[in-house]
Amino acid sequence: MEKRVLIYAPTGQDAVLASKMLTLAQVDNLVAETAQKLSEELLIGVGAVLTVEEALSNGGLKALGEFVQRQPNWSDLPIVLLTHRGPDSLSVRQAINALGNVTLLERPVRTLTLITSLQSVLRAREKQYQVRETDRRKDEFLASLGHELRNPLAPIRTSMSVLNHLYPDQAPVKKVSDVIERQVTHLTRLVDDLLDVARINSGKIELQRDYTTFAQVMEHVTELCSAAAAAKHIKIDVAIPPDPVMLYADYARVVQIVANIVSNAVKFTPFEGYISVRALVEFGALKIYVKDTGIGLEAVAIGRIFAMFEQSRPLSGQIASGLGIGLSLSRQFAEMHGGSVQATSEGLGKGSEFVVTLPVVTEARPAVAASVADVIGSSDQRPRVLVVDDNRDAADSLQALFEMENCNVATAYDGYEAVQSVEQDMPDMIVMDLGMPSMDGYEAARRIRLKPGSQSVLMIALTGWGQSDARQRTLDAGFDHHLIKPVNFDEIKRLADGRLAVGQGSRLTS
Repeated sequence: MEKRVLIYAPTGQDAVLASKMLTLAQVDNLVAETAQKLSEELLIGVGAVLTVEEALSNGGLKALGEFVQRQPNWSDLPIVLLTHRGPDSLSVRQAINALGNVTLLERPVRTLTLITSLQSVLRAREKQYQVRETDRRKDEFLASLGHELRNPLAPIRTSMSVLNHLYPDQAPVKKVSDVIERQVTHLTRLVDDLLDVARINSGKIELQRDYTTFAQVMEHVTELCSAAAAAKHIKIDVAIPPDPVMLYADYARVVQIVANIVSNAVKFTPFEGYISVRALVEFGALKIYVKDTGIGLEAVAIGRIFAMFEQSRPLSGQIASGLGIGLSLSRQFAEMHGGSVQATSEGLGKGSEFVVTLPVVTEARPAVAASVADVIGSSDQRPRVLVVDDNRDAADSLQALFEMENCNVATAYDGYEAVQSVEQDMPDMIVMDLGMPSMDGYEAARRIRLKPGSQSVLMIALTGWGQSDARQRTLDAGFDHHLIKPVNFDEIKRLADGRLAVGQGSRLTS
């Protein structure tokens, strides 16, 4: 269907004759007798459209125009238009303006010219399909990459939680734990961005707003950028308001906004350079000024640097490292918060200055967070928990964490072991990975839910797959919740505290 030529010439014999010629030339084609039929067939699949000038005013221009407006980014539908007087008529000029990829052939047209023209545009259409296929494979690769990146992050976070339980009063452990937690959280969000390239390009990123202070943001930004700056002996001078500046914002995104700009300044500032980060509150808005002594910007480059995947070149001419999405994301995230990002420079070799504007909270106060139970189990009731994951590091570290929560914990390293374990001893809660060999978590969950007494079991899926279809499959398989790796253990505790205490009160005491 996607390689066929749709012919729309509702009057005269043009459609019949053209169809016969294309059929003899072994070019798949279909005649659409009406504009409605043309619209329907366009949605089914089309390689190119052959139409005539007089058909434009007969609903053809409207049908084609609506399809062209809705076509995806990879598509540029080729249209061959047979005319009487070339581009002289008003209808032809309107078609060129509205449809874009139009090839004009003035009648009478030779058969060979028509066939070769259509074959040419079909070859160009095939290139478009190759771009689409490349995008599809890229999305599949990014989804798999994101899943594989999330898997090692899960045991890192869980193992750090174990250390916190073992040494709750050790300041060095707490300091290292905080650093790891922030970095794991930041890397997790970057992985999410990697998986959502299409959403980034369309600006469809949902903010996870909460109350935070700008001082907390800058502490994280400094942590992210200090190593790269120190390696180049660049001094970063930070000056923020002495009084707390409260933001109701997505903490990780605001960190990205500022860190991307500061990191960019470090990248394009020579050794022993200087970067100034000043912040002040003006008229209910936070203004963040990031000024460097770097290579500067040409006037024509100032607007271009905010384009997605744009890579600036240093004075040496070498392409700088990075994905080329940092500044674009900074501007998009700032605008989503109701702010902005602007850049100025006096020219090449004279440094640059970026100004971030964000709204601040003046009257609202942070809501009190819901309390989490100190431990899941109690002295006289130890919930039975089954941890299932083919990644032994992830399973064993999570087992250790549950044991510190006064739980009776068993582990299984694949779906078959999980089903067998349930047959021997029905647990109160199952925390299970989805992407396991032999029997995956979906099938294991379905089999477990068929067992007598399993309906009261709290089943939580821990997975690196966050797409909506994966979530729906999780629910269909019988899970109660779908959590994305690396999960904060407090999320599991909240779910256990609410379900095990209320839903299974006859068996357990939280």
